[in-house]
Amino acid sequence: MELPATLNLVDLTVGAHQELTKPGRLRLDRLRKLGRRVTALVYAATLLVAFAAACAYAADIGYLAPPGVAANEFPSPQRPVARIVSPRRSAEEHRDALDEAGQIARVLELKPGMTVGDIGAGSGYHTVRLSYLVAPAGSVVAQDVTRDYLIELARRTKLLKLTNVQFALGEPHDPRLPASSLDAAILVHMYHEIAQPYAFLYNLAPALKQGARVGIVDLELPTSKHGTPIELLRCELTAVGYREVATYKLAGDGGYLAVFSPPEVAGRKSPRDIVACRDPAGTR
Repeated sequence: MELPATLNLVDLTVGAHQELTKPGRLRLDRLRKLGRRVTALVYAATLLVAFAAACAYAADIGYLAPPGVAANEFPSPQRPVARIVSPRRSAEEHRDALDEAGQIARVLELKPGMTVGDIGAGSGYHTVRLSYLVAPAGSVVAQDVTRDYLIELARRTKLLKLTNVQFALGEPHDPRLPASSLDAAILVHMYHEIAQPYAFLYNLAPALKQGARVGIVDLELPTSKHGTPIELLRCELTAVGYREVATYKLAGDGGYLAVFSPPEVAGRKSPRDIVACRDPAGTR
């Protein structure tokens, strides 16, 4: 006997047109009530399983390093900071068609065996592709300030059976990553959302190994419109001691890719000596 997709105790017991006696109707009412209770119990059990799974993922997600320098030691940005509105920028199929991940990997010379930080990982578009690229010996650190994004990304990587991804919760002024842990870091379409860019960049530097590169992808738009003018980006990174290596135009609507080398940790300037850059667009 083939059962319907949704189990209905009444349909299994009484035909659609069968006449019922009074005792039969009473039994039918009891079956209906029982069916509703079973449905409610199944729904509750499903919610409990989902909640338990979420708790298990959340338990594995936290800060990977002690806090760095406090935000109040740094100047605030003299331009708007865009709100975090979504864990993804656009459809992954569109980004794949533009070879976004491939372009970044080639410019930064990402290879198997490296440890790469996906800063502001969101839904994990780059995390997933980097995982395959650096395998089997390499790893990806998916970092974000939004715990829920990391929980969803942990589910995604488990479904894909990716075992070389580590998750790192950060703060708006501090990525909270271990010292000398990254061969490269990418910040893709998220720089304009960093609430404390000078503090964040300063606290990111110790996590980068000698010779590491930082690749920042953004649009040539005001920060209030979810982009970062390249001159403003150069100014802010230079203020913290980063050095520009090169800038590339990405295909289609991908924006630009700016590559920087981090400051030497021993020679970094004091946070109090950092001077905030003015927004060339003049928007507030």
